[in-house]
Amino acid sequence: MTDHRYWRLDRHPAGHDFASALSLQSAPLPALNEGEVRIRVQWLSMDAGTRMWMSPREDGYQPPLPLGSPMTGLVLGQVCESRDPRFAIGALVRGFGQWADISTVIPDLAGLEILDETVADPRQHFGTLGMNAWTAYVGVKEVAAIQPGEWLAVSAAAGATGSLACQIGRNLGARVIGIAGGPDKCAFLREDIGVDLSIDYRNQDVAAELAKVDGGINAFFDNVGGPILDAVLPNMAHYGRVAICGMVASYDSDEALPGPAKFDQILMRRLRVEGFFIPDFLHRGSEFLPQLRRWADAGQLQMRFDETQGLENVLVAYDRMLSGKNIGKVIVKVAD
Repeated sequence: MTDHRYWRLDRHPAGHDFASALSLQSAPLPALNEGEVRIRVQWLSMDAGTRMWMSPREDGYQPPLPLGSPMTGLVLGQVCESRDPRFAIGALVRGFGQWADISTVIPDLAGLEILDETVADPRQHFGTLGMNAWTAYVGVKEVAAIQPGEWLAVSAAAGATGSLACQIGRNLGARVIGIAGGPDKCAFLREDIGVDLSIDYRNQDVAAELAKVDGGINAFFDNVGGPILDAVLPNMAHYGRVAICGMVASYDSDEALPGPAKFDQILMRRLRVEGFFIPDFLHRGSEFLPQLRRWADAGQLQMRFDETQGLENVLVAYDRMLSGKNIGKVIVKVAD
């Protein structure tokens, strides 16, 4: 019987002290049950939403992981054993599995998909063709309902979802404002992504900079919440739309944070505010992929990867993502 390594959630982390909360374990792989698929993981995706799964909060969009469970996240790799006829050995797949070198899943529960192996860089199935891209596409096009010529602001704009939201907004004809932390990220947004304006929330007054936009912000794609949302709301145009994708400002707490101090602006400016969660849209992936692929092939949609080597270094990568040290998509390379 083959052993495998996996990260186990032992306790709820305090802040970013993940080393005290998760441990790398080794255990024999059990026999595969009928309907299960086993994946030799090549890359793991580091995503901010998984931070809530580590907490005891019961009011999130997904129940918390029980302590003692393998840590869960998106995996990309090849099927190495299968008891589901839809997934042949050797197929390249992506789905929700375990932070492990070998991940065992029930395909329908994991959202497991067979991927296009003609994509030159398979990492793009976590990038321009992945769920971050689906999230950005749904959020910008449908929830924020951006129209050509409108102003779109994006928070955490140099991250995986934010950078794609900026590009998709640009591709749909919007004028884009990227909000990010630090001069390097703002330079990336201007020079690589092509935003019209960048705002460094660490060194600039976000509200004051947004107030310079004539007519206000028509749509806001928010990954952060907290003070950034408070800076944006008074600078929205009347009848603007706010697409709430993430609330990373509150993920370190086991308690929900208070609502925005500028909540009254939702009424005063007659704003529409909507939260959305990409697993609600997984059944529509075939709708999004053709357009995303066209943009990617034309060089109009790109993803920079922040790649860490080795399963044993998962917590290093995870901290980079949550503390904002990265530009683009944080992934872990587990195997070739």
